Amino acid sequence: ARAKLGLYNTKLEVLVLSENNFGGVFPECISNFSTTLLHLVMEENKIWGRIPYGIGNLINLEVLGISQNQLSGPIPIHIGRLQKLTIFDARINFLNGTIPYSIGNLTMLTKLALDFNNLQGNLPSSLGECQNLLEMGLSHNNLGGPIPPQILGLPSMSISLDLSSNNLTGDLPVAVEQLKHLSEFHVSQNRLSGLLPNKLGNCVSLEKLFLDGNLFEGPIPLSLSSLRGLEALDVSNNNLSGWVPEFLVSFRALKFLNLSFNDFEGVILSEGVFKNASATFVEGNNKLCGGIPELHLLRCNSKTSSNTSLRLIIAVVVVVLGVSSIPFFVLIMRFRKKKEQQPTTTCAENSLLQLSYLSILRATNGFSMQNLVGSGSFGFVYKGVLEENGAFIAVKVFNLLIRGASRSFLAECEALKHIRHRNLVKVLTAISGFDYQGNDFKALVYEFMENGSLEDWLHRSTGMHELETTRKLNFFQRVNVAIDVAHALEYLHHHGETSIIHCDIKPSNILLDEEMVGHISDFGLAKIFFGDKLNYSTNQSSSLGLRGTVGYAPPEYGMGSELSTKGDVYSYGILLLEMFIGKRPTDERLKEGLSIRNFVETALPERMIEIIDPILLQERVRRGTIADIILSGNNLRNDRHFWCLTSILDIGLACSFESPSERMDMSDVVIKLCSIRNKLYPTRLRREEDMDLSALKRIILLFIGRGG
Repeated sequence: ARAKLGLYNTKLEVLVLSENNFGGVFPECISNFSTTLLHLVMEENKIWGRIPYGIGNLINLEVLGISQNQLSGPIPIHIGRLQKLTIFDARINFLNGTIPYSIGNLTMLTKLALDFNNLQGNLPSSLGECQNLLEMGLSHNNLGGPIPPQILGLPSMSISLDLSSNNLTGDLPVAVEQLKHLSEFHVSQNRLSGLLPNKLGNCVSLEKLFLDGNLFEGPIPLSLSSLRGLEALDVSNNNLSGWVPEFLVSFRALKFLNLSFNDFEGVILSEGVFKNASATFVEGNNKLCGGIPELHLLRCNSKTSSNTSLRLIIAVVVVVLGVSSIPFFVLIMRFRKKKEQQPTTTCAENSLLQLSYLSILRATNGFSMQNLVGSGSFGFVYKGVLEENGAFIAVKVFNLLIRGASRSFLAECEALKHIRHRNLVKVLTAISGFDYQGNDFKALVYEFMENGSLEDWLHRSTGMHELETTRKLNFFQRVNVAIDVAHALEYLHHHGETSIIHCDIKPSNILLDEEMVGHISDFGLAKIFFGDKLNYSTNQSSSLGLRGTVGYAPPEYGMGSELSTKGDVYSYGILLLEMFIGKRPTDERLKEGLSIRNFVETALPERMIEIIDPILLQERVRRGTIADIILSGNNLRNDRHFWCLTSILDIGLACSFESPSERMDMSDVVIKLCSIRNKLYPTRLRREEDMDLSALKRIILLFIGRGG
């Protein structure tokens, strides 16, 4: 089908497919499009696979926008052939490998955005050839080595240079002095060391300077007194020392100052930015004294406070001015950090766990790629360990640059506020405030699920460790997880304070704990019924398009029908079929135009052996492995094991009827699945690692003609 797009010999100049729900692999045929193509934009979809090797054939391309997808693999070396490219945006994907040296051939480039990937290796010095760059974002990768002076020697850079959250080492090159027109400079959360260069003071256009989370030492250079336009300065979590420069008091634009966790000493004044505790952070500097009471510093002794009387007068004046300058106070609240130290626990109001932004930053090693365990439509999930008690947590950080992320956070909080069930992921707390850079920050902290998602167990994923790729769910475990999910949905639909529609049931949203118990997660698209009314207050569906995920979303949602619990039932039916046949609803192995439901329906009951997940048929049986299963001609319809397997698939079919009114209710699903489990395992009262060996062996032996 891809080969018939009919675009090869046309004069197509612009192809924009952004903000849809397109999935599937990045088609190689794009490399064969007409060379007249100027703009190729496919952002905010679910496209996976590699960037086509032949992308360099589009020699007249000016804009390549492929951000916020699920792309993996390296950036093709032939990207350097796109010498007319002005914008290359591939943020928020899973790209790996090194940044090719050939990227330096893109001399017309004005924007390079590769943030939030898994890129490795050193920064190529060839980026210094991109003399027209206005902004460059390489943050949140695994890039290492020193910062090439050539990158800092780009006088054209005027908007932003973001190298934060990598593994960069060495000094900050003195070539930084050439960034005289740069507005934002970010090198946070690296391993940079040495003294801060005096030449940093030549960057007179800087408005935001973030140097936190490194190994810098020595004093803050006096040359920084020339950065009078600074709005935000963060040097926290370094090894800086000396006195806090008094020139910071005169920076009228400064609304956010973070000096915390260094080795500063001396007196903190009570003027300028220092007179507002919501904008100034100095904790973790044990040798500091003075300042306003809200900073909780020690009093200075007589030698360091000869001007105590004067400062007392100033303090009184500050109070008076504070009362009369409420509008200004509201403005700088945008940059305060302590709001996150007293997190908004919207969806965990009764939780005993109160976490700050700093505590989860440390728990996740600065949201490092090594702690990244998953991603979704609106953000990333990190594994963390709390310093307070050593507990494992999962932190879902919302990417608020993505449209709908804030509303997804509110929707999830609203939903989680109304529910409590053993098969729903437990939320520990919510954090809503600001990060150290003054940006909005929203996160949910969950109980960590040791065994990952059902998706990980059903389908081998690229990038998995070898041990993880060998993990397999046996038959009894699948039945149990199916029942766990059914119990959770029954509770959401019928037994909670209000009726809740999850709207996105799929394997990646089913998490498994240490005992392989299934838990539903991710309520970012959930809807709540109050009485007979659907609540749209937190997340209007009309603004988010198709609700759910392609393949799992019921057909009526695509035609604009109202959301209903029957939509969840449909998604569950597809999930159930997938669990036992081992194929995704979007699997390319399904015949063209054939849905997973039709695929199963046409095979039952005679050809069931052909569609069952091969893992179930090749499962290890105590001291041997039964493989190369051959369908026998035996009539197995009267065998109870065969009947149980077909009955489970029948439930999946009954849940996924096209008409919502024909679908089962989740209460009936629970009853039927529990009955099936009891027929197969009448004496089994608990979960075991290899629970179903004898029963599965019986099924397999029946299929290969050995009898029961």
